[in-house]
Amino acid sequence: MTRKFAFISDFDGTITKKDFYWHIIDKYMVEEGHALYKKWKRGELKDIEFLNLIFSNINKDKEQIYKDIIEIPMDSNVKSFIEFIKKSQGDFIIVSAGNLYYIDILLKYHGIENIKVYSNKGVYKNRGIHFELDPNYEFYSERYGINKGKIVKFLKKKYQKLYYAGDSEPDYEPSLLCNMRFATGSLVTLYEKNNISYIPFKNFNDIYQVLKDKIE
Repeated sequence: MTRKFAFISDFDGTITKKDFYWHIIDKYMVEEGHALYKKWKRGELKDIEFLNLIFSNINKDKEQIYKDIIEIPMDSNVKSFIEFIKKSQGDFIIVSAGNLYYIDILLKYHGIENIKVYSNKGVYKNRGIHFELDPNYEFYSERYGINKGKIVKFLKKKYQKLYYAGDSEPDYEPSLLCNMRFATGSLVTLYEKNNISYIPFKNFNDIYQVLKDKIE
């Protein structure tokens, strides 16, 4: 039996106010990090290659990286929004091309529990965060580590309706499979360029104001 609906959200730049890779670059890798960022944007590095070069070269002990992670600003409206979704008989699901290592720490730190997260596995070793990718994983992507589009197609079979919130290019294709799209950041530009209907947002309270009379 399909459930009523799911609200799917990206993590970095959507739930958080700053991407984890920028947080690390700004703190520890200003010159090298910006050079790698330019290589990535020129198409010389895949997304997962760029992130792995940043995360694996933090060069700090586990305790310091934990402190770095919990410094990342999160949208203060997210927790109450998730409660609203659950009370409305929906599921809140995170789909991220980032890394579960810091996502799990941040969610736990902010008291957010019992939600499904699809992201790339990672471990702390050699003074950095290292990706643990499985090419045989059903949602594997060579470019991103995880294929958001495949995940959304899978979720479409389980839910009557899907909502999506994101901020960048990896969110574009999967969001088109959903019934309603919410956008911030560069995703807005992509929607505008391709004449795709969407609702802009700055925080999750903006999304709540739109959905409160639609799904309760």
